Order: sequence, then C-alpha cells, then structure tokens
Amino acid sequence: MRELIDADRLPGQPHCTPEKLAAARRGLVPPAGWAVPTRPRISVLADAEDNPRGIIAYLAWTDVHTGLICWVHAQEEPPALRALLSHALVDLAPCPQTDAFVGAPPGPLGPGGLPRTRRGATHDALLQTGFTGRRQGCYLHCALPAEPPPTKLVADVFPCDFPPGHRLIIREAAEPVAEALVSVGPDRTATVYWIETQHTRRHCGLGRKLLGQALALLADQGATEVALVVDDASQPCPDSQAAHRLFESFGFTLVDQLWTYQHRRPRVPRTAA
Repeated sequence: MRELIDADRLPGQPHCTPEKLAAARRGLVPPAGWAVPTRPRISVLADAEDNPRGIIAYLAWTDVHTGLICWVHAQEEPPALRALLSHALVDLAPCPQTDAFVGAPPGPLGPGGLPRTRRGATHDALLQTGFTGRRQGCYLHCALPAEPPPTKLVADVFPCDFPPGHRLIIREAAEPVAEALVSVGPDRTATVYWIETQHTRRHCGLGRKLLGQALALLADQGATEVALVVDDASQPCPDSQAAHRLFESFGFTLVDQLWTYQHRRPRVPRTAA
C-alpha cells in the first residue's frame, strides 16, 4: 500500500511510512468546535493474485451528512480508479454531498488537493464518476541551499504544537504585523503552512524578511527542500500574484495546479400521500 501512495509522491513530500499510514487510519483531528468525523475507512482493491492495485480512504461528517474522499491511489490506472471511487460512493450513499481532495497544506500523505496535471487519470476518473472539479491553488517546491545566505533576524520564534513546527512573528510597537508557520518533517522535507502580513503593512518588505528568516530556520534544522500551497482559486487576485512573485524570488517553482472536487446526489422528489 505504501508503494501505491509513494508512486504519486510530489517533490518535497516525505515517503509514506507505517506510522503515517497508522495515523491516517486514526482519522482527522478537527479544529476546536468542529464535530468529530467517523473513523476513516481504507479500502484496498486487489487483483486475482491478491496483489494490491489501488487504495482509497474516505469518511463521513455525521453532523452535516457530508462524505469526504481523503485520497485515492492506483498508479493512474483508470479502471482501478473508477472502481475505487464507485465503491466509496456506494458506501457514502447516505450523504447527499461528497467532497474529494479538499484543500489543505501539504501533509504526510499528500498535498491536500489533487495535482491536476500529474494525476490526469485520477482527475478524469473523478469526472466520470459524477464529480465536478475546480482549481483551488498551486503547489510550489524549492530546494534549500546547503549553506543559506546570512539572514537578518527580524521575527520572534516560538515552538508550535499543532501542526508541530515553529511560528515566526514580526512585531511593531509590540503588535504582531506579520506571521509565518513552518515545520520540518521526515526525509529532510519541510512545509511552509502559511505566511501572512497585516493588510495595512503589506508591500513594505515584511513578507520577504519573514520568509528569508523562515527558510534559514528550516535549513538550520536540516531541511533540504520545502513545499507550500498558494491558495489562488481559479482567478488569482493581486495579493496571490504578489505571493507568487515573492516565492519565485526565493527559488520556488510551480509543480502543479491543485484541484478539489464535489459530488452531489440528485434529490428524490417526495410523493404525495
């Protein structure tokens, strides 16, 4: 199963390990105040010789009756992908809506959304089984230099428990004006979960200073490559374009567009008594 998952691994993503797969089976940790979803179901498609040909993970949010396909891997074989998706939809039949590849920062088992170009067969299989898709962002990747250039320390650095990593905060007059959250994972890979500048303090160079210190911190912690997701939807706004220019100036390159999908079941009309 781990080989199936690793076959779709993107640059900057760590390899799948038994520990990561076990964590995925335990389920999502919802934010405070959210309902707890059902435990994920992981189904494996096998051939006549009992060799795994595909794997899919899905769950349901019981409070809103919504299904979620977390990930599916089948080495881009269309029949296997369609069989896995159809199997999940049958199991999620009580849910009037099922989402797939809902956006999230890069994690242990994938980048959140579906890499549209690299996984074109999965995209087609989703559409063929009744899903509609839309672009939600871009996956970027950067190789970190062995010896990063000297960086001026402008942000305070604090450990963060969830996700495990470090939070960097730039303050002016004791007030936070820019913030980033970064983390180093297995295989010397790292993630920039977010970087944000207060609206009134944008275009002042704070983002560049903050990102420079964040990347230097990741390199000091042993990371050799870093990935991030820019949420720019289908029509990039000026802020997302500025973010792309900032990341490109630090050596980030576009790996793929990320898409998310939704499947709605037709309502059954009620008959009069």
